[in-house]
Amino acid sequence: MTDLLWQKAGVATNAKIMKFLAGDDVLLDREFFLHDITASKAHVEGLAKIGVISAQEMQDLKRELDALAADFRAGSFVLDERYEDGHSAIEARLTERLGDAGRRVHTGRSRNDQILVATRLWLKEKLAELESHCRTIAAVCLQRAAEPALPLPGYTHLQRAVVSSTAMWFAGFAEGFVDNAWRARQTAAWVDANPLGTAAGYGVNLPLDRAHTTQALGFSRMQISPIYAQLSRGKFEMAVMESIGSAMLDARRLAWDLSLFTTAEFNFVALPSEYTTGSSIMPNKRNPDVVELLRASYATVAAARCEIEQLLSLPSGYQRDLQFSKGSLFHGVTHGLAALELLPDLLARMQWNEAAMRAAIEPAMYATDVAIEQAAAGVPFRDAYRAAAEAAAAAGQGRTPEASLAARTSPGAGNGLQLDVLQQRLAQLSA
Repeated sequence: MTDLLWQKAGVATNAKIMKFLAGDDVLLDREFFLHDITASKAHVEGLAKIGVISAQEMQDLKRELDALAADFRAGSFVLDERYEDGHSAIEARLTERLGDAGRRVHTGRSRNDQILVATRLWLKEKLAELESHCRTIAAVCLQRAAEPALPLPGYTHLQRAVVSSTAMWFAGFAEGFVDNAWRARQTAAWVDANPLGTAAGYGVNLPLDRAHTTQALGFSRMQISPIYAQLSRGKFEMAVMESIGSAMLDARRLAWDLSLFTTAEFNFVALPSEYTTGSSIMPNKRNPDVVELLRASYATVAAARCEIEQLLSLPSGYQRDLQFSKGSLFHGVTHGLAALELLPDLLARMQWNEAAMRAAIEPAMYATDVAIEQAAAGVPFRDAYRAAAEAAAAAGQGRTPEASLAARTSPGAGNGLQLDVLQQRLAQLSA
């Protein structure tokens, strides 16, 4: 391992202890490394503005930071066990190439605000991906909701309840993912705060140009209090996990529906072959493994959020416990986004089995229509309800699913989907 940033003369280190302290940190830092370099460039600009480094040193440092980023992307620089973490690697590289200029780069900052700002930039990037995925899913759902509606049983308590349609099913998830996209954007606006320059949580005796780094890094505002910058670590990450979790909750319920609809007992949906796998022993089987793992994926996101929350039983100020939040954050965010990325193509290509769905519409499923028609004609609803219940078996006489849906004019129902309103809400995200 390279020299430790915090090493002092006469202080011994133990290899086993150091291995425990480092954990997977240097490997996880690969995800945040380019953002750390970006923040370092803004930091050296700020140091030059207040005269801590010369203009030439600033240019040299920025040039070497760009070279390090290029080498990292190309694979010629590898962040590995030689370094305690990504921050140490950056300083070691700059010192190797530039000597004293590299040794000056850490002036006025701590690894605490370094990881805060690198993570914050990463979170903004991932929230943009989340919004994009949700918008794409919503657009596919709206496109399919606009197709000719096919009759589909509507269920409550997993029992056949009322006549529904494929258009209503898709419209429901469309609106859900429009909301998820808005939540991703609102969360992004909340976490869009620059912590760089707060150092270890108490500021430094330098007039750091934090307004410059805020603008240079594209943040909408400065996180002013150094103490709050530390308090926000974990809190902001949890908000991002909650935003992804919101989308994954809808994905889980959608996957649950498809898990049922693809069974032989329902036979409502056929999946593209790429989304199924074979059995290792049963030649006759095609399993909806992708759908099942989509259903399970919320657990990964929720567990990551929970682990971060449990780490936050801490006093104010930086505590080393927070190092463990990196792994939870990385795994939860990347898994959730990977799951959501699969949904648009799956939804676009799944096929409905109209015959099976139509055959599943039972006469009793029109009983609600009968009761409401009588209530509209003046019969007290509770009396109409009882009469319809007694004659439920004959409720479908002379009725069709299409007629039931056409009569459903309440906003959002079969003949009032208001897809144009949902399209407008989705379009506003692009405005």
